[in-house]
Amino acid sequence: MATLRNLKIKTSTCKRIVKEIRSYEKEVEREAAKTADMKEKGADPYDLKQQENVLVESRMMIPDCHKHLEAALADLKGTLAELEESNQKEGPEIDEARSTITGVEQSFQTTDV
Repeated sequence: MATLRNLKIKTSTCKRIVKEIRSYEKEVEREAAKTADMKEKGADPYDLKQQENVLVESRMMIPDCHKHLEAALADLKGTLAELEESNQKEGPEIDEARSTITGVEQSFQTTDV
């Protein structure tokens, strides 16, 4: 049974994962710049290899987060649909869930292009 509390939790989950993705994207930018700087300065090969490993690990987290976000979004949509079927179509939680769904879907469209 879907409740407004569940809807609120699932909405927050989607928002948290979106923040996580943005954080990893920023981390990838920082690590890529650091790696390029190390290459430019002729850093020790071992240190450079370790830095490249950090960069690869950071890059791997982004698709993983996208998978989690897709699952969380589907879960949120299901809960919202369930609530709408039980005639709860208005309220701040429902409006927030709808706007979160719209925002996440738009972010998926921009990353797919």
